[in-house]
Amino acid sequence: MSTRTESWLMRRWGRWVVPYAALWITMLIGGVVVVVLALLSAEVYDNVVDSAGLANLDKPTLAFMEQLRSPGLDSFVTGFTNIGGGIGMPILASILTALLIWVSRTWRPLILIGGAAAVSVTATAVGKKLIGRTRPDHADAVPPYEDSPSFPSGHTLNTTVVIGLVVYLACLQVHRTVARVGLITAGVLFIFAMGMSRVFLGHHWMTDVIIGWVLGLGWVGIVILAHRLFHVLRHREHAGPAPTFDNEVHLQDGLAAGGAADVDTRGPAGGPPTSG
Repeated sequence: MSTRTESWLMRRWGRWVVPYAALWITMLIGGVVVVVLALLSAEVYDNVVDSAGLANLDKPTLAFMEQLRSPGLDSFVTGFTNIGGGIGMPILASILTALLIWVSRTWRPLILIGGAAAVSVTATAVGKKLIGRTRPDHADAVPPYEDSPSFPSGHTLNTTVVIGLVVYLACLQVHRTVARVGLITAGVLFIFAMGMSRVFLGHHWMTDVIIGWVLGLGWVGIVILAHRLFHVLRHREHAGPAPTFDNEVHLQDGLAAGGAADVDTRGPAGGPPTSG
């Protein structure tokens, strides 16, 4: 029984872990970097925000947003901002990730978006706990009120990461420049609107949102770099395509026939491996 279990684990390891090793390692290192950046930015933030931040950016921006409010617009923005919250964003991310998995016929969207989102949530929790910054007064905010620490804006950070990677992965599935430009434009507008909605409702200071954008975009860049590195290494190793629903990567000793493996992992007419 033990031998059978070990054999099953080894087959799974060879199919789903080894081919993604470069991707996992780069994302792990990058995740640590992002959390460290959250710690460092929190330290700098704590030193400057009380004087320069509040006086020169946060309070004037909040005052401007208050002038734009109306009952109808408040309700609309509240509904929109809930999309990026603790309930709305996981649902949206799950739907978009499932769609990308179905279109690409690979689990990579789950690995990239799921792993990246886990790091962004961690960075948000670390920043909030470390700084413990108070949100704008309830008198300046639109209900329902929030009382958790303000720095950084979790809605902004998590939306930037999830939507940024969704747009990146979606662009890999389309080839028309117009479609890619449309996807990128829609993603940028959504991310920008989510951040500004937090300030409009008085739930965050502008500097909280800016830090969320910066950390989020930095982390998205690291994840994309990891994904591109994954493809480069697989190409150099001539490992063939990465695991998909239609093409699984098997352990060398688990192959039924060695010759068949060469045919499966090479391109037409015995050429070089296809792209992963």
